Amino acid sequence: MSKNKMNVLILQPPVAQLNTAYPSGAYLSAFFKSLGHETTWLDLNIALFYEIFSRPGLTKLFLLCSENALSLADKAEKKGDEATAFNLRRYVSQKNLWIQWIDFITAILRPGSRENLSSGFENAHRFVFGAHVPRGARMEQYLSNLNHDLTTDDARSLASYALADLADFITIAFDKNFSLVRYAESLTVSESSFAEVAKGADNPVLKEFYEPLLKKQSFNIGQKTLVLISIPFAGTFAAALATGRFFKQNFGNKVYVSFGGGFVNTELRDTEEKSLFHYCDAISYDRGYASYYQFIMRNSECGINEGKAFPCASTSSAATPSAGDTPATPPIFKLRQFTRLSDGSISVVEPLLDDNSDEYKRAIAYEKEVTSTLIPDFSDIDFSQYPRLIDDTNPMHRLWSDGAWIKAYMAHGCYWHKCAFCDVTLDYIKGYCPTNVKKLYEGLLAQCKAKGMLGIHFVDEAMPPALMIAFARENIAHGSPITWWGNVRFEKSFTRDVADFLAYGGLIGVSAGLESATGNGLNAIHKGTDLESIVGACCAFKEAGILVHAYMIYGYWWEKEQDLINSMETLRQFYANGLLDSCFWHKFVLTRHSRVYSEWKEGKIEGLKPIDPQEKQNAPLFAKNGLHFEGEKRSEKYGAFLDYSLNQWMHGEDLEKPVYKWFDFQVARPTVPRDFIEKLITKYENKRDAVFKNNELTAKADSSKKIWLGGEKIPLPNDRTGWFYMGEFYTAKKNAPDSEFRGKGLCILP
Repeated sequence: MSKNKMNVLILQPPVAQLNTAYPSGAYLSAFFKSLGHETTWLDLNIALFYEIFSRPGLTKLFLLCSENALSLADKAEKKGDEATAFNLRRYVSQKNLWIQWIDFITAILRPGSRENLSSGFENAHRFVFGAHVPRGARMEQYLSNLNHDLTTDDARSLASYALADLADFITIAFDKNFSLVRYAESLTVSESSFAEVAKGADNPVLKEFYEPLLKKQSFNIGQKTLVLISIPFAGTFAAALATGRFFKQNFGNKVYVSFGGGFVNTELRDTEEKSLFHYCDAISYDRGYASYYQFIMRNSECGINEGKAFPCASTSSAATPSAGDTPATPPIFKLRQFTRLSDGSISVVEPLLDDNSDEYKRAIAYEKEVTSTLIPDFSDIDFSQYPRLIDDTNPMHRLWSDGAWIKAYMAHGCYWHKCAFCDVTLDYIKGYCPTNVKKLYEGLLAQCKAKGMLGIHFVDEAMPPALMIAFARENIAHGSPITWWGNVRFEKSFTRDVADFLAYGGLIGVSAGLESATGNGLNAIHKGTDLESIVGACCAFKEAGILVHAYMIYGYWWEKEQDLINSMETLRQFYANGLLDSCFWHKFVLTRHSRVYSEWKEGKIEGLKPIDPQEKQNAPLFAKNGLHFEGEKRSEKYGAFLDYSLNQWMHGEDLEKPVYKWFDFQVARPTVPRDFIEKLITKYENKRDAVFKNNELTAKADSSKKIWLGGEKIPLPNDRTGWFYMGEFYTAKKNAPDSEFRGKGLCILP
């Protein structure tokens, strides 16, 4: 390896989404490869899945916990919990069936072969109809709720619930922190010291399955290797600690371990926890490109590949520097460094955060350049090994887990970045930077073809409408091979013409924040849009055949019961009128990096009274982003009823049931008219039709903006022409003005 080149190992620890790879590794891999460094990206999340959910894995699991499971069953029975006792005993009694079937179950969910076992669909017949197959509570519930004859088409659903059943057993009998999609999350985000959080690295699943997995991996550790561990969510932090500890204990000075990712960016922004030195050497904030570039250049200059300590700057002979002294380890842009001094103590070197310095400004410019041109590199990922889970019949909900989507972004950050509840002071929101869409499309298409898959999930905070149009245009020019979806903002930019064009260009679904379905609520959270625009966007999307998901929030500091009930009623009307396919309620969380907290510190938010948990407990907390506020618990009683009613609406049930009847306690009745959304739909339709019928407006449109999306026009008798569009057959006079074709195949882009 040449003097200026470094070995880079990028790792995604568990537990994250199972159906695809988290994209941070793809961006970092592309970045380091662009600099000429030898780079490897490993998804340890999917590796742990197969370490557990395999014949050897389940054999080991039942050996470790069967005795405990039976003991727990006896205790449950004594308490009168017959269901738990029955299920625990059933798992143990059926353990040989589970061990026998587990590889067939994962094969049913996986498109590629593994250990000479292909899709396994032939076994689906026996798995669905056979008498000698394992069954769990979730599987039985699925079967009992079927509203059609059971067929092998149900095999993937049944296999998905089989994994969920096994996960339930693991949680109860072996490791209470285990979940298929997260691990030890509650401990990580709770108000705990680092000592308490660090105990999670030794929990049973990590100790018995993950550490052995690390030991048998053939890691490419050169003389000097930069090990990057991504921590996107709280549920990946315990495994990240176990991973960092493994590398530091087993490879010593050969490796430099750095943590990064979403959880780090929000929760560990200001950490001074010196004990982290035993798990990592540095924490990188935000994008990381300039941080790692500076780190590599500084260490290359002093010869990291010439036998010197790694990193070279950490060989400090001084104790903690006194005031005015130059630190032995110089600060690096957004990189918090942990170093051991010659006296054995640990020093925390603060990152370079002076936005007035020339070095900081150069780093920002460098990251902007990299962000706008970088194409994520998924070459190290075998997407055929990821299970396609079916956890719901709702078509929009299924998008998240049913398909190994390549994840990417059209733009880093949010082009709005003004919402009150959002972390608008952090780079992942405020650092808006669009990409070169043409280059992005070509790069993603090449990887789609190489991987044999044609699906993209854009994980932008909100895809900019102009970039969406540009991406759709590129896709159409290539024959529309890519199917894509992602996050947007509900706004008036999404007209019927735009929605039709996007759908023609491969867009199948959008998710967006509605957050508060009242006019006053939208103003209070600085959403930057109104219900009329939101309804208009949803109408356009649904007319174009695009699935729509909305995020809702309750429990705001300003929210009274009447506000919540009105928001719930408006949401019901969205569903009753067919404007939404799925939704999710989140409880409002006050964070240190949010706009509302910043404005509260400036004395601008009168009704908010934050409570700092660290000050309240008078103890050092590890994850410090979350705050409490007076009155936050008042809204907790509504949560279960909001979730249940929403689940019914998403499946077309009880859409006309008055919202106040969903609660088992008295609540306010909505003051929203029951035809409120219906009237906004009518308003949208009138505006749309007025535009479509305006001959002069259509005639004046630039010809380059006029796009024909309909089928081939065929001649008809009586001097007419006909064509198909969206499954409908239309006719018009041969010499009809363009306005006659609006909404029927002729699209005029903004």
